[in-house]
Amino acid sequence: MYELEKENLRRFSEYIVQVLRPSYVRVFMSAYLDGESVERILSEEKLSVTSAAQMLLEKIWKLEEMGWFQAFLDTLHASEYTGLYAAIREWDFTELEALQSYRMLLDRVEPSITKNMKPRELLAHLSDCLTQRECQEIRAVEEQSGCVAASERLVESLRRSDKQWFKLLKLALYNCSQKLALQLLEPEESEKCVSECEENTGTMATLCFEYMEDGESDEGLLKSANELSLTGQRSEGAGVAAGAGRSAEKKLREYQKELAEAAFSGQNTIICAPTGCGKTIVALAICEQHLKKFPGKAKVVFMATKVEVYAQQYKLFLEHFSKDPDIRVTGVCGDTDVEVCMRSVVDRHEVVVLTPQILVNVLQNGDLPSLEVFTLLLLDECHNTTGKHPYNNIMNRYLDTKLTSSTHTLPQVVGLTASVGIGSFKNQKEAEVNICQLCANLDARVIATVTRNIDELRSYVHIPEKEFFEVPTPTSDPFIRIIRNIMSNIEQLAKTMYDIDTLSPILNRDYGSQKYEQWIVDVQKRCKLLQLSNPEQERRVCRALFNYTEHLRKYNDALIINEDARTKDALDYLQAFIEQVRKLGYDDTERKLTAFFDVQREQLLDLATRGQENPKLQELKFILEEEYRNNDQTRTVLFVRTRALADALKKWIDETDSLNFLNPGVLIGRGKRSSQLVGSGMTLTSQKGVLDSFKSSDHIKILIATSVADEGIDIPQCNLVLMYEYVGNVVKMVQVRGRGRAEGSRCFLISSRKERIEKEKQNMEREKIVEKAIVSLQTSPKELQAKVNFFQKEDKARRDFVNLSPEKPRTVGSYKLLCAKCEAFACFSGDLRVLKESHHIILERSIFKRCFTQPHHNPKSFGGITKTQKMLCVDCRLDWGIIASYLHIKDLPIVKIESFVVQDVVTQKKQYFRKWREVNFAMREFELTEITPETWGSRE
Repeated sequence: MYELEKENLRRFSEYIVQVLRPSYVRVFMSAYLDGESVERILSEEKLSVTSAAQMLLEKIWKLEEMGWFQAFLDTLHASEYTGLYAAIREWDFTELEALQSYRMLLDRVEPSITKNMKPRELLAHLSDCLTQRECQEIRAVEEQSGCVAASERLVESLRRSDKQWFKLLKLALYNCSQKLALQLLEPEESEKCVSECEENTGTMATLCFEYMEDGESDEGLLKSANELSLTGQRSEGAGVAAGAGRSAEKKLREYQKELAEAAFSGQNTIICAPTGCGKTIVALAICEQHLKKFPGKAKVVFMATKVEVYAQQYKLFLEHFSKDPDIRVTGVCGDTDVEVCMRSVVDRHEVVVLTPQILVNVLQNGDLPSLEVFTLLLLDECHNTTGKHPYNNIMNRYLDTKLTSSTHTLPQVVGLTASVGIGSFKNQKEAEVNICQLCANLDARVIATVTRNIDELRSYVHIPEKEFFEVPTPTSDPFIRIIRNIMSNIEQLAKTMYDIDTLSPILNRDYGSQKYEQWIVDVQKRCKLLQLSNPEQERRVCRALFNYTEHLRKYNDALIINEDARTKDALDYLQAFIEQVRKLGYDDTERKLTAFFDVQREQLLDLATRGQENPKLQELKFILEEEYRNNDQTRTVLFVRTRALADALKKWIDETDSLNFLNPGVLIGRGKRSSQLVGSGMTLTSQKGVLDSFKSSDHIKILIATSVADEGIDIPQCNLVLMYEYVGNVVKMVQVRGRGRAEGSRCFLISSRKERIEKEKQNMEREKIVEKAIVSLQTSPKELQAKVNFFQKEDKARRDFVNLSPEKPRTVGSYKLLCAKCEAFACFSGDLRVLKESHHIILERSIFKRCFTQPHHNPKSFGGITKTQKMLCVDCRLDWGIIASYLHIKDLPIVKIESFVVQDVVTQKKQYFRKWREVNFAMREFELTEITPETWGSRE
């Protein structure tokens, strides 16, 4: 019973045990626990309240009686645990989480503050954050043991309080003239700060920013504007500049005010300013001004394009508004394990931080009726508002409402970006068109840039010098020759089974290129749809061709790694793949394929050990040695194209005597990859650990990063940015370059390809074109508005035409799902059920005879569903999906469509879909009534 409630209590137990004192809920314990357990918990409470609370939770998780959960909630409410009661009722622990920083501060100052408090005087001002019972206990302690003991009891009660106590404590200390204690709690804060809090209680907090005087820090680096802290707070990266005392209090810099001007006046605006200038600080200021302007009515949503950036920005918003109980901040992203009702979330919070797909989903499913529930939309990295990006989906809805209704109350829109240089363009005219289109998509008629205060901006934001290192390619490489020969042999072997050139012709077999990779992908796709007269032969051919092309793909990857790293790294990659092949579904075809590698293995090992060093690595080694010799406090971000290369370069640095002192950290994305070398991406926790280490200590001196770091993530300042074969468009160039923020920082591009260096130089020229295009549009606001209006009408007409086109109905015929690798039968389409519009379950229990299961390496929960096992084809070990539990139901097979080919039972025609939303046959909704003991017994 109550499995979902128990699971959520486990998930949030960290917060609950920090608050709950079991003796305060003894009524509940006596009703639902045996007497021995109650006494043991109460006895433990005398030693450790937290440990006792954990014991109580463990007993609760085992309860089976009807009504215990509501009784627990009722007891919390009756015991004045109002914050904990609300958090558990709504499964929203945002407000409790926000108290953690204050608890940590209290821990630091406790020994001193307890000697300078008069608890009896304070209690009259703290009734809103302490229970009546706690107040009585504190008075009793003071009478029996004195003032210091009572102060210690008061601090302990505040530490375990589930209410917003920090501001009330400061006011209480001020009102009782306990200035020594107040200074300990708020170091070097004047009475002015407290009086401001007092004046604004119940209304809005004064907009007031605090930041460091920029100068040389202990590490010889400047602090990023995004690391600036707010009044009364210190962000993680904010330290004290060398030789300076505590920072002085200041308002927004003049250039930041200039960026915010149009948004402050309520206009839809694109704020375009360099990376590192503090656009997030500007966004916070706009948000707070908006909340102050519309008290009780404002609803703000801030969106970040990536989960990694979402986590970072959510934390900043929480910190900024943590001292104002009238402004409630929460965050929701696609990775949250807890199911939430967005309507409820928006109703109960003034500020919501999201990943944009969340908003797209809730607008589509009707959880939110429209964008009109918000009053301000803030879009981080708004240059992404094009094509099929979630930002553009959201803004299309916005514009459809605006252009079809005269009574709408749509929110203000503010976009933030480092560059509006989107799309392809050759001249200023074309650049202006692209910028106008972006403005049209965002419904913005103002592009805010720094013009009046440009000198101040330049004094804080330093654009690194760009240098290019073109490295000659080796004239001959025996490793490349051997790998190409193996690939040629595999192709010839594949042709004995089926002429793959007829599936997808290729004019030039450029082994080790992206073009060849694309050819392999196309061949694999067509293999899945191959139809022969003999079904058994068809299965055999499809499975063999899948294996051939998968081996070709890995050898192609190895050539790419060898081009940019060491032969050893490429060989390690291949050996990891070959070992995995031997462990999974090792058939005759794979034995032949691995034999090609085994024959050449010794020679490849010899080349990896004694072969020539990659000239690019030699150049990189020279640059790093030179930079750190000249300045041992150098901090470097090294951008690479792939995760495999990030892994290879870390190993190379670690194994190079003159460089291993750099102790490289690696920052890659979170999405999964098929690569055996790297596997799954990094978790948010591991990403944060690497960034924190790079930011706060000398332990990591170089950060090796993929594209996850070039947009949005606030990497601490470095004075050296290295782009290792890493070239993109104008926006990417601006983002990457902006990571070098210290004065005198430099940015190097290292490449063996002349065309990449030329492309980067072209990007630099295009950046100048974009700057001129912006100035031109700013000086002609009427022309900008006319173009925006024109584009919006055109786009609306195009959308209307598409919407009027009849949608293809999903057929109700019978289809088979066949394994995409070996064409083994999995299930019929009638066996599929759709859970929560996104999870596709096979309800036919015989599926377990056709699949192989193994423990899941990351058994986490999402949306009430808990992953328990991986699900693989019993014949070829292709990954089919997961086994999961939902509510009280165990062993639910949840499959991914990309692992299957869909075959019409009547016509025998085959189709391949990469996503479930592309599927053209109908599926029934999942219903709990279909799960009975008769239909859902054991797997066997």
